[in-house]
Amino acid sequence: QVQLVESGGGLVQAGGSLRLSCAASGSIFSINAMGWYRQAPGKQRELVAVIISGGSTNYADSVKGRFTISRDSAKNTVYLQMNSLKPEDTAVYYCHADLTVSLYSGRYNSLHWGQGTQVTVSS
Repeated sequence: QVQLVESGGGLVQAGGSLRLSCAASGSIFSINAMGWYRQAPGKQRELVAVIISGGSTNYADSVKGRFTISRDSAKNTVYLQMNSLKPEDTAVYYCHADLTVSLYSGRYNSLHWGQGTQVTVSS
């Protein structure tokens, strides 16, 4: 069993900052990639940022220069530092993990989502 536990969402004024955290736990052999997606009301879920095992990162154009994704490999945790927040950043933010899990029958690739955390940016 694998769990992703998110924290750090909330209400902030435009121009403010928030930091999201996502901790993965369970029968994890390795983390291939972890990232953040978001979904605003009436819109499709979209990629915000991702960090892969080698440390490379990728960001949506809309957040480049404002958001930073990082990780603590020892804690299986990924962070999203969000600065200069805008009202259009308001959404539910979901952590996503691409893992190799270790089970009694072997190792398998496994994809997981967190429960989501609300980020609201007021104007």
